[in-house]
Amino acid sequence: MMKTRLIAVCSAFAAVVLVGCAPVASVSHVRPKLQPVRQAAGTLMEADRRIVDGMDHVRRKPLSSLGEFLASAESASIYLQRHPNDPAAIQTYNFAVARIFTAIEDGDLDPWKQPLRVPSAGGDFILTHKPDPRPQYNPALYDFTPADQIEIKGTYVGKRTRKAGLGAPLVAVGKELRKDARKTFSPNRTYYGVTGLVQFDKGRRCVISFDDPLAHETVQYGGHTYPLAGDFTAPLAVMLVRENPERLNIARLLQPERYEETARIARLQPYDPNKTVVLVVHGLASSPATWTPAINSWLGDPDIRQRYQFWFYSYPSGYPYPYAAALLRKELDAIEGKFPLRRGGMVVIGHSMGAMITRLMLTDTGDTVWLKVFGKPPAQTPLSPQTKQMLEDTLIFEHRSEIGRAIMVCGPHRGSDLATNWLARFGASLVKSPSKLIKLGPEVFKLMTADTSSLHLNRLPNSVDTLAPNNRFVKAVAPLPLAPGIPFHSIMGDRGRGDTPNSSDGLVPYWSSHLAGAKSETIVPSGHSAQQNPEGIAEIHRILRLNAGLPAKD
Repeated sequence: MMKTRLIAVCSAFAAVVLVGCAPVASVSHVRPKLQPVRQAAGTLMEADRRIVDGMDHVRRKPLSSLGEFLASAESASIYLQRHPNDPAAIQTYNFAVARIFTAIEDGDLDPWKQPLRVPSAGGDFILTHKPDPRPQYNPALYDFTPADQIEIKGTYVGKRTRKAGLGAPLVAVGKELRKDARKTFSPNRTYYGVTGLVQFDKGRRCVISFDDPLAHETVQYGGHTYPLAGDFTAPLAVMLVRENPERLNIARLLQPERYEETARIARLQPYDPNKTVVLVVHGLASSPATWTPAINSWLGDPDIRQRYQFWFYSYPSGYPYPYAAALLRKELDAIEGKFPLRRGGMVVIGHSMGAMITRLMLTDTGDTVWLKVFGKPPAQTPLSPQTKQMLEDTLIFEHRSEIGRAIMVCGPHRGSDLATNWLARFGASLVKSPSKLIKLGPEVFKLMTADTSSLHLNRLPNSVDTLAPNNRFVKAVAPLPLAPGIPFHSIMGDRGRGDTPNSSDGLVPYWSSHLAGAKSETIVPSGHSAQQNPEGIAEIHRILRLNAGLPAKD
């Protein structure tokens, strides 16, 4: 009974204290339909008929159906040679290629390890694929699902972002967990959108190739240039449903040490040294999934796709945010050796507590915070080497030179009164401090200066404590200036009341989220989840275009 009651209180607490809404995403598989474009030529009508016939028995006779799909794709590709802009031919080709992958998956066929002989009325096809020297691009490592077979619903993926063109958009899902995920700063399992194409050579040889719609906008096919088709929402939706990252939101708040391995940077897409990194940071009791609506929207802009790559910083949100910021700095140090970052090139976007972490990335503290806590500089503070090193990482830091711009959304930079009420205090008591911080407690408390105006604790603070306006760290950092020369922007919600500067997003008041010196400060008619508000998403979109030297979009 007590455990049930605690869970209920924790859930209520998480809903009240600086937490966004839980994501809603669902994925179902549907039978795709070949939509009529216009009265197609006889060749294409026959190709369409063969596709439909193949679909009717793809599960019972996958190899036979595969032959029908290949023949249809071949007919459409031949027609495209003479009529490269014919929409019916492009549609037939795309649909046939998608069904080729349906037959491969449903029939458990394998053209990846060796060429596959496929019977067809016009003669056997030899199906193979274009090899790639990079091991991680071996198609045998993935399951491919045509995006047109995936129906998507949900508030995080309510608007489907697609691009018309040549090729069959596919969702590639890694068959195994990535053993090198940590070393390569990759998700634990790959979920990625690729576009499949099939080329036909002499001797009935069919070659499957894959292209990346986040890397290329066009594709060469049969001597002509086409826009490359893409579906940018489908892989995000499949990842949300299969991984359900927000299932651990409360657990990572209450038991951060148990999930310490989740504190890391992960890339949404392959690293491209020519694209600016956008690093997004989530807030309390949240996960990177909270950024899905925004990224899904931004990927609809070809200028954004061509100029930016998206990374996530995820961390157990029970950690005090200065400690989470210290871990982020270590991640950035580590990633520099693997994927060099241009000085002043990265854009960091943080929401809620993530905005506070972002603010620390732009701050030079010197000894200021340390002196407010201990009253004497580090050299004169008698701490054990291990304790001193951890505290120096947390309390003494410099701004990150790789960051060129920052956007802070609903950041409680001066705390939130909600973090001091009885529910928050009770919730904070349920957060289990990591053992490494517990061990530091007696040594640190013995040397701390007295401060009767600050939040009194008999333990080292956790994340909820570091959101209180009277927290010692919050009070010490708030007056510090941000590093000069790095433009930053603020976005906050007023719940549509239009009462700024007396406004609040319901959790964080304007007086806390306002930062002097911002290049822009935008109030949107939303609650605390302004990063998911259409106007908030549009404002970040504007800033990203500004950062890239592009004009604002209408």
